[in-house]
Amino acid sequence: MAKIAPSSIKYIIYAKFSAEGAIEKPDVIGAIFGQTEGLLGEDMEMRELQKQGKIGRIDVNLVLEDGVSKGEIEIPSAMDKSETSLIAAAIETKSQALWISLKLV
Repeated sequence: MAKIAPSSIKYIIYAKFSAEGAIEKPDVIGAIFGQTEGLLGEDMEMRELQKQGKIGRIDVNLVLEDGVSKGEIEIPSAMDKSETSLIAAAIETKSQALWISLKLV
């Protein structure tokens, strides 16, 4: 997998989520890959974008409070604003417990 150089990062997709029950980081990352798979075509697949160094490592911070898992996701992007926005929209599309924002680095 190609790594994204910190100097190449143009945008960061920020997302907050909540889910009932205890979940772990791999569950969240798997859900992101799963819900974007096949949605935007082969050239915009998250796995391929990571291999090409266009999307960086998905960072997940989560806590369990009163039986509810809450957390934040950060996805660095070296793509332009429109491509990064498409990825953010694809992640948000199938989720009712996810809040997305996009920030210029």
